[in-house]
Amino acid sequence: MRRITSVLVVALCVMGTSMPAAAAGRYQVRNLGSLGGTSSAGISINNGGLVSGFSNLPGNQNMHAALWLGGSAFDLGTLGGANSGITWPVKNDTGVLVGIAETAQVDPLGENWSCSAFFPTVTGHTCLGFVWRWGHMQALPTLGGNNGFAAGANNLGLIVGWAENAVHDPTCDPAAKQVLQFKPVVWGPADDDIRALPVIQGDTSGAATAINDQGQIVGISGLCDQAVGRYSAIHAVMWQHHHVIDLGNLGVLAWNTPMAINEHGVVVGFANVPGGGSAGNFNAHAFIWTAAAGMRDLGTLPGDAISEALGINDQGVIVGESCGANGCRAVRWRNGSIVDLNTLVAPGYTDQLVYANDINDAGEITGQSTNATTGVSSTFLAIPDGF
Repeated sequence: MRRITSVLVVALCVMGTSMPAAAAGRYQVRNLGSLGGTSSAGISINNGGLVSGFSNLPGNQNMHAALWLGGSAFDLGTLGGANSGITWPVKNDTGVLVGIAETAQVDPLGENWSCSAFFPTVTGHTCLGFVWRWGHMQALPTLGGNNGFAAGANNLGLIVGWAENAVHDPTCDPAAKQVLQFKPVVWGPADDDIRALPVIQGDTSGAATAINDQGQIVGISGLCDQAVGRYSAIHAVMWQHHHVIDLGNLGVLAWNTPMAINEHGVVVGFANVPGGGSAGNFNAHAFIWTAAAGMRDLGTLPGDAISEALGINDQGVIVGESCGANGCRAVRWRNGSIVDLNTLVAPGYTDQLVYANDINDAGEITGQSTNATTGVSSTFLAIPDGF
């Protein structure tokens, strides 16, 4: 851990503050290292260029949260269990990272919880949100339940996510092995400070997914359901001045999920659209929401059915994925136009960019790529020409 801390200090000093995004059209792309497994992904990149996410360990049975410095992956560890990960764009510029990690304790209610959707194996252990600072991983408290989930952090010491309380909620889905109600929460400024946010009237549960330095928080409100999307995300919402605001939808009351918010209050994410059969089937399109125009469908690449907007920078450039019968491709939206990022890669890089999960204010992008020959999925870093 001491090595990670010292390298991170030097890296942050060298990288400094953000720079304007380059206007050039192509990207120099390279794959970053792994923790020994054949699957890793960059989930977050801050304005210092610090990439974080997850990587499988050798054997691909477990994954750990990771950060990348100088192209090498550093293992952030766990809270005593087998798995951990950074699974949302964090957006803190001082080196603070947040995510999820399993503990050594077996879940007393047999829940799978939200974390199990992200890990390679279901272990039955409890999972908590964590904050990582300068080589130390600290567990974040719940609201009295067994599990929690940390998604985002701003530069003012606040962390957002969701946490269980002790209420056995009848709207939970027993088939998904969810039992306890959960609420959107804010931790901070101290790590043991936790505050639940209100949900839409009539809803029982929710989650906070992202926060900016203006204190605007976005997330979901709905039923307990699976504790990971679907009817837990009946409403896409924003919390501002202690009030919850419904951001609308694209025609279906399911899977309405904000993923990121920039410093101008522009929100991006994904939401179900009509035509997917049952409302609970995942049939999402990427969306952008602004206070002036509300929620708008960003569409897909031609021929694709599904898209997700996963990250946005302060210039309003959006990244994500578009998926169809032949798989998924990393995409970028700029000024309302979508482009396959694979068509913008400079010569010499041969992997397929599968999804782009985050973009910083310098226009640097991270996500996951796949090699068609080896099947290895890697963390990629794409830097615009001229940077």
